Amino acid sequence: MKDRSRRTFLKGMAAASVSAATMNIPAVHARSGTLRIGYVSPQTGPLAAFAEPDEFTLNQFREVLKSGIKNASGKTVAVEIIYKDSQSSPNKAADATADLILKDGVDLVIASATPATTNPVADQCELNGIPCITNDAPWQPYFFGRQGDPKKGFDYTYHFFWGLEDVIGSYSNLWNLIPSSKTVGALWPNDEDGNAWGNDKHGFPPTLKEKGFQIVDRGRFQSPINDFSSFISEFKKNGVDIVTGVIPPPDFANFWNQAGQMDFKPKMVTVAKATEFPASIKAFGDRAEGLTVELMWGPAFPFHSSVTGQSAKELANAYQKFSGKQWTMPLGLKHSLFEVAIDVLKRAEGKDPDAIRDAIASTSLNTIVGNVNFTKGPVPNVGKTPLVSGQWQKRGNNLELVVVENSQAPMIPIEAELQPIKYS
Repeated sequence: MKDRSRRTFLKGMAAASVSAATMNIPAVHARSGTLRIGYVSPQTGPLAAFAEPDEFTLNQFREVLKSGIKNASGKTVAVEIIYKDSQSSPNKAADATADLILKDGVDLVIASATPATTNPVADQCELNGIPCITNDAPWQPYFFGRQGDPKKGFDYTYHFFWGLEDVIGSYSNLWNLIPSSKTVGALWPNDEDGNAWGNDKHGFPPTLKEKGFQIVDRGRFQSPINDFSSFISEFKKNGVDIVTGVIPPPDFANFWNQAGQMDFKPKMVTVAKATEFPASIKAFGDRAEGLTVELMWGPAFPFHSSVTGQSAKELANAYQKFSGKQWTMPLGLKHSLFEVAIDVLKRAEGKDPDAIRDAIASTSLNTIVGNVNFTKGPVPNVGKTPLVSGQWQKRGNNLELVVVENSQAPMIPIEAELQPIKYS
C-alpha cells in the first residue's frame, strides 16, 4: 500500500490557492454515493482528430452506466462521466484536470491522445492524489517524460499502450519489405513525442543504424510549422527514400503538399499522428494512397469488449452507422479506457482514492485493444498493448487502412501486401 499521508499533503498543497467555497464542492460530492469519472480529451485544436469518436463512445458508455454498477461490496452505485476539452494544449489539459479534481470532485480521471494530453493530466492527478488511467501515447514519452523512476514508478497514475521498441520494430520491418536506399528522412519536433522518438540512446536512431538504415535528421523543430522546404531539400540531396516522423495532421499537410510542389517522391512515408485518421487522409486526395502508419487498433484486431461483448469489427461498424464516417483508430482506445475504468470501479473497495488506485494496480483485463495488465511492466504503472503497421489502400471508391506488417503482434492477421507509393 502507498502512504496516504503523502497524498493528503500534496492534495492540500495543490488546493491552497483555491477558495474555500470551491473546495466545499468535492466534500459535498464525497458524501454522496455517486462515482465520478473525469474524462479529458482534445476536442478542439490540432489534435482534435483524436477526439472524433468521443460522442459515440460517451453515448455508448452513458447508456451502459445508466443503471449504475455493482461495486466490490455488492452495492449498486451511480456513475457520472464529466467531459473536458484539453484544447490540444498541455496547459489547458492541466487546467481541465485541476477543475475536475478540485471543482467537480471526480474519483477517477481518464485521458488519451499523445503526451500533450496524457502527461499534464497524469501530473495533476499525481499531485492531488487522484487515480488516473491514460492511453494513446507511447509509454516512454509518458513515463520518462514525467521523470518517472523505473525503481519507484508513480503513486496514482497508470498508462497502457505500446512502446517505442514496438513502433521501431514494426516500422523497420515494414521498410524492409520494399527495396530502397534505406535512407530515412526524420520529422521529429521539439515536443515529448519528437524528443523521445529522436533520442540518440532510446529512440529510433540507434536501432535503425543497427538495422542498416541511414538517418537524415535536421534536428528538432517547433510545431506548428508552415515551411518544410529546407527539410525536403536536404532529403532530396541525401537520396531519402523513406520519410518518418511524429507530427500533427496540419504539419504533415504542409510537408506533403510542399513535397509535391518540390517533386520529392519517397517510396515510403510512415508518419505517426498525422496519417492515422480518415478525415486527415481525405484532404490529400489521390496523394494519400500508399501512406503508411502504425496501427494500434482496427477491425482486424481479434479482440472483444469486456463491457459490450462487441468484436473490434462490430465496434467499428457500430461507429460507422452512428457517425456516417469511417472507423478511426482512437475509437478502440477510447472504448478500452472506459472498459478499464468500469472494471476498476467495480473491483475497488469503495470511493477512497487508495482503494481505486489499488484496483488499478491489480488490473489484468481483456479489452477491445488486447489485454491490459499493470502487474507486468515494462516499468511500474505501465501495461503494453499490441501494435502493427498499416497502409492506406484503395478498396472500391474509398481508401482503407489495412494491416500490412505484424512482426510485433503476429496474432493480428495481415490483410494486404505493402505497396510502394504511386505517383502520377
